[in-house]
Amino acid sequence: MAQRKGPDPKSKTPPPRNGTARRIPWIFIFWAAFLVVIFSLFLLNGDKIRKTLKDTQFIERLLSKPVADTSVQPLLPLPGDDFSAKTENPPADTAKPNGSGQPVSDEQPNPADPPPAAKPTEKPAAKPAGTAAPKPEPAKPAAQPRTKTSDRTLYFTQIDSDGIILRVKTIRSLAVSDSPMVDALKALISGPDAEEKRRDMVSLIPQGVRILNATVRGNTAYISFSEELQYNTYGVEGYAAALKQLVWTVTEFPNVRDVQILIEGRRIDYLGEGIWIGSPVSREMLN
Repeated sequence: MAQRKGPDPKSKTPPPRNGTARRIPWIFIFWAAFLVVIFSLFLLNGDKIRKTLKDTQFIERLLSKPVADTSVQPLLPLPGDDFSAKTENPPADTAKPNGSGQPVSDEQPNPADPPPAAKPTEKPAAKPAGTAAPKPEPAKPAAQPRTKTSDRTLYFTQIDSDGIILRVKTIRSLAVSDSPMVDALKALISGPDAEEKRRDMVSLIPQGVRILNATVRGNTAYISFSEELQYNTYGVEGYAAALKQLVWTVTEFPNVRDVQILIEGRRIDYLGEGIWIGSPVSREMLN
């Protein structure tokens, strides 16, 4: 009779150990509790956590990728390059980094190409003549000193309503010079000014009379006149009035007492029609 074979002990699966079966549920419970705690903390402190992450830029740094350095490295100059020639607008990508990090130029230099010629230095353009620097203004001349003057007494005539010729005295301011007597005589011969004419002053000395010479010897003034003095259109009274104007004006100087009248440097006896001038004439002789 065949024996009944029992189960093969080697083919049966050993029962699980109690330690392993108990360990698995506890691990699950631990992680579940940990996640619950973390979730609870996040719910309670969500605002603070978000603020901290925003201030520290943690998420941006975590998600950002490192940017490769694409800065262009300067190429070493080749022998013979002109350093003075500069490119105004360099190309955008002159060199690209290769895998080893060394810059590689896109365009390889052609050894057959000659080096660029140096640009000649431009001379500054000459300024046109119209834009020359302004010349400095000449210094203004110093103010001229005021001319010194002195008051001189002149004698003119007036004719009243009855036709009588009167002798009139006036004062003129004349420039100071070395020949004050000649200056006074010239002012007298030139006639009255505008103000004196308004006072009805006239001169009976003939027009065109010139002073040729004038000297003083002792108390006598010797004055030579041109020949126009001999011709007076007012007659005898005109000659007498003209002689009085001359004698009274000259004898206003303190060192002159009388006047010797000369015509063209010569002494004559009479002026016109019987007016004596053959000797020095004083004021007393004409009164």
